[in-house]
Amino acid sequence: MEASVRGSSAWVGRTSGPELSGLRVALVHDWLTGMRGGEKCLEVLCRAFPEATLHTLIHRRGATSPAIEALRIRTSPLQRVPGVFRHYRKLLPLMPLAARTWRTGRVDLVVSLSHCVAKAVRPPTGVPHVCYCFTPMRYAWEGREAYLDGWSDRPVRRALAGLLLDRLRAWDRATVTRVTHFVAISETVRERIARCYGRESRVIQPPVDTEFYTPDGGPRDDFFLCVSALVPYKRIEDAVTACSRSGRRLVVIGAGPERARLERLAGPGVRFLGWQPDAVIRDHYRRCRALLFPGEEDFGIVPVEALACATPVIALGRGGAAETVDAEVGRTYDRPTADGLLEALEVWEAAGRPFDPGLARRRAEALALPIFRNRLLGFLADVLAGQPKGPVPPAPHLPARKPPASGAAGFLGSSPRRRR
Repeated sequence: MEASVRGSSAWVGRTSGPELSGLRVALVHDWLTGMRGGEKCLEVLCRAFPEATLHTLIHRRGATSPAIEALRIRTSPLQRVPGVFRHYRKLLPLMPLAARTWRTGRVDLVVSLSHCVAKAVRPPTGVPHVCYCFTPMRYAWEGREAYLDGWSDRPVRRALAGLLLDRLRAWDRATVTRVTHFVAISETVRERIARCYGRESRVIQPPVDTEFYTPDGGPRDDFFLCVSALVPYKRIEDAVTACSRSGRRLVVIGAGPERARLERLAGPGVRFLGWQPDAVIRDHYRRCRALLFPGEEDFGIVPVEALACATPVIALGRGGAAETVDAEVGRTYDRPTADGLLEALEVWEAAGRPFDPGLARRRAEALALPIFRNRLLGFLADVLAGQPKGPVPPAPHLPARKPPASGAAGFLGSSPRRRR
């Protein structure tokens, strides 16, 4: 979900601490085209290392926060492709080649934030490379079938696309050797990293601005809310269909290629507002009856923003949302369909809409910006000291899990052995 570029007063200490001061740092991010959840994680590192160089495939000037824009930003040859900001996802086959042009120079630490190719950066010999992984390369792994479904009516192109994704998957797996330490954004992504890459990872959930997203104590309206990009895998169709069938009111904030089709499906009680600034989104969190979250996400920052506003969440019980939402702060459901969502709504309402607003707020506060900053920078300090400590606690209401088996125990290269 793209948000307006807004400064935050939620920072506790702007410096990175004595363990990290004076370091030469290279940051790597897939692309800089808007201020979404990944860029909010990047912003923490940009504030901590204002002298760092930031490498990326493409950069739309002014699209991110001042803290990010202030860094020395180095782009790839894709920056010069005409119309690249509209069509960059179509350049997926060229991205591995473009990533080869990144040169970090003489640095003490490389940190990549990756869901596509950023982790493929080559660090200097002996230099730690920490990858903050949003998910293994989406198109080659979890998003493969959804990508190929777009060619279902063109079998030849689908077959060629399948071959391309096979090669991308092999390339993506091979570049794992360039990463010394993985950090996952959720338990869901930690399990994917183990399955796809054969590597263990630390879980540090992304930050939520709990100073901005707050309850206001006002009355609730009778509408439900979706906040999402309007693309197929977000499954907003399930919410539109469930509310249209049952006569419930629904407000949809977001834009994307699915909007026209969803508007045709929608009943008279469904309103589409397009992209909205953060203040409008917060106002709707505060006033809606509940947030509906029908997609499977790597982490799911929107549900946590809603919890920060003391808003119930009805979410598909898969992916990262299942780590922050349960029956105490809303409801989860198993069937990824409109019927599954509608049944969950009816059961929740029949039970009197059970919800603990204090717990919802505390759950969000456990992921506040200062906490994220301290966890991530603390981990980097431990990496440089050669002895990262035990795992970050999992989501507040989940029991600790045994780390998944890894096919590559310890760090690759000359880094010391990890301790879990």
